[in-house]
Formats: sequence, C-alpha cells, structure tokens
Amino acid sequence: MAQTFSEKIFSLKARRDVKAGEVVIVSPDYLLSHDNAAAIIQEFNKLGIKQVKNPQKIVIILDHVVPASTEKYAQNHQLIRKFVASQKLQNFFDINCGICHQVFSEKGFALPGKLILGSDSHTTSYGAFGAFAAGIGRSEVASLWAMDEIWLKVPETIKIELAGKLPPGVYTKDVILKIIGEQGADKANYKAVEFSGEAAKNFSLASRLTMTNMAAELGAKNGYFIPNEETIHFLEERKKEDYQIISSDDEAEFEEIIQVDVSSIEPQVACPHTVDKVKPVSEVVGTKFHQALIGTCTNGRLEDLRIAAKVLKGKKVHPAVRVLVIPASQETYRVSMKEGIMEIFSAAGCVVLNPGCGPCLGAHQGILAPAEVALSTANRNFRGRMGSRDSEIYLASPATVAASSLHGEITDPRTFL
Repeated sequence: MAQTFSEKIFSLKARRDVKAGEVVIVSPDYLLSHDNAAAIIQEFNKLGIKQVKNPQKIVIILDHVVPASTEKYAQNHQLIRKFVASQKLQNFFDINCGICHQVFSEKGFALPGKLILGSDSHTTSYGAFGAFAAGIGRSEVASLWAMDEIWLKVPETIKIELAGKLPPGVYTKDVILKIIGEQGADKANYKAVEFSGEAAKNFSLASRLTMTNMAAELGAKNGYFIPNEETIHFLEERKKEDYQIISSDDEAEFEEIIQVDVSSIEPQVACPHTVDKVKPVSEVVGTKFHQALIGTCTNGRLEDLRIAAKVLKGKKVHPAVRVLVIPASQETYRVSMKEGIMEIFSAAGCVVLNPGCGPCLGAHQGILAPAEVALSTANRNFRGRMGSRDSEIYLASPATVAASSLHGEITDPRTFL
C-alpha cells in the first residue's frame, strides 16, 4: 500500500498499516514545553500521579519571558525548576539558552522519522528535519507526562511542489507568505503539508525551518521536507539517537497538489491583522512604522542575521525607528559575535536583546503602544499580539525589515542587495 510520509510515521508508531483519517493511539519520541510548563505541572498534579512515565522524552526550554519580567513569571520559572529537580528531568534548558525551537534543534532532538509533540503551535518547525512534529494542548501534554500515550488522527496531506530559483532579494519567508496569502490561513487545517520539488531540494536548513515554522499559519498539523545533505551534516554531531529518513511513496495519495514557481515571487508583506492578508512589497512601499523586530523562531538564525547585517553594514537606522534584534539562541549569538554581526547591528543603532520570545508575543522587551506600527520577521500579526490592541504588525523577511529600518518606512530590499 502506497503511503504518505504521515501515514508511514503513524504506521510505525501504531505498529500496523494506517491511512489518512484513522485515529490511532501513539507514543511520541519527544515532548516539548516551555514557560507554559508551569500550567502543565498544575494539570499534571491534578491527575494524582507522582512520577512522569518517561522522563527522558520530556524537554523543557524556558524562552517566552526570559529573564522573568514580573513576580508572576518568576514564580512560574521557580515552579518549573523545582519540578525538573524533583522528577530528575535531564532535558531542561534554563533562561540562558534561547528560543525553544532553535535550542531543541541545536541540541539534537529534532530528528528525521521521529514523532515530536509540543505545547507550542510552532512545533511544526521540526518538519524541516524530516520529523512529524505537531503542537498540542497543555492538558494533553500533562496526560502524556503521566501515560506516554495520546490519540491522534492521521492527517491528509497537501503536497506543495516548488519549482524555479529564488530571485535576488527574495527568500523563503517571502515564499511561505505568498503561499499563505494565496491559499488562506485555514487551507491546511489538521492536514500535513509536504514541501517538495526542485527548488525545495536547494533550500538551506534555516530556510526550511522558516517554512515549516510558518506551516502552522496555513493551519497545518505538520510541515515536512525530505532531509537534504546539509540537514544530515548538521545532525552528525548533534543527534541524540539514531534515526531513519522517511519519505512519501511516489504513488501515495495526496489530497491536493499545489504548484508554486518561486522564480516569479517578489518580496512579500503580511498586513494587519491576519497572516494571510499578504501583498507584494511594491503595494505597501512607503508605509511608516515605529518598531522593527529582526529575529524570533521564524527568522532569528545565523543565515537571517547575516542577511540583515549585509543590508545594515556601514549605515544607520532611521531615527524614528526602534530596531530590536533577537538571535534565536545563545549558540547563534556567540557565532554572530565572532563574525562581527553584532558589531554591525550595534553600530547601525539596533538594540540587541538576549535570545528569547519577549516582544514577539507581547510579553516584554518591546511592547507596542496604541497607534504604533511594527515591521517584524515573526510569524504572527494578530491584533494585540505585540502589545496594544490598537497597534499594527506587518510581517516580512529579514532583508525587507532591515532595508525598511534604514528609511523608516517599508522598502523593497532589492535596492540594497
């Protein structure tokens, strides 16, 4: 029986052949949570179970509000640290490590052929490594800590075939925004999305992570790439265990096949207040903004910082704009320092923050005031996402955000590259 990637993963976990639409009971390989582990611990305690069933599967990474900005957040972190110690959890990463999706990848948990679940909607990121990775609710995570089993429906799969070559100044952030804009934010609700085609083969790992991260904004349960040589090389000295590469059969049945020619795409911008309200940069050029954000789990990797630094080198950001830069992890931060990237940002007038999620979710370190406008490399622009419900958020690539920061208004980055 020909199967999709998702059907194969769930067949392995269920120990029988399954097909899309079936509900199966499975046990994940790894289970991620972050600051919301505090709420999960409270749910776990309600179950009356003293010990988690498989501590080696649990990964907790503090990243959403780091360091703690209020007493409440400090108490949550304290609760998590006490739980980690009492349960003897080995896979705990405190406030000095970085954003969970980057740290999880760097530490070798994101592996091909694995089933990864997490209490964060952008757990889909790990599909860049050839894993089935999906976000679930906090109560579900609590029950998994206790029982190590969950029921999941095997999703239908939409294949997106990417052809052509990216033009100069255009990146996979533009590609995924273009797809979301054309297909809609609910296109792939509880479906898997498989990125394939000649163009996809040449995408870097960082670029793939951007696309699988934002697969969640298509509504996808999982976004997936077949691992390429760069991905395998990245995992050589990081992998926590052995893995197997799994891919869809040529004769597998897909719900839909969407073809995208990336060579025809120009820089894209998602306009307030939905991710699928996407326009070409040419239609929003001149839009003024107050704050720029370069980083996050979507575009805070070394490749992204290099792109932004190339645009900003030897220049000054517009005096009316605050530019925040957030490396995705401490590892990324350190390499950026060695390469002189942080010096470029600092000299340009940017504010470099510690790796974390702060301003992306409106928690701290850059909250927007009423009537303020932000241009961000993040993945969401919902009303109130970064602070005031009366503020506005535009989303774009690191190149577009960096170029725009020099003018104080949305600018086509191709004039700088």
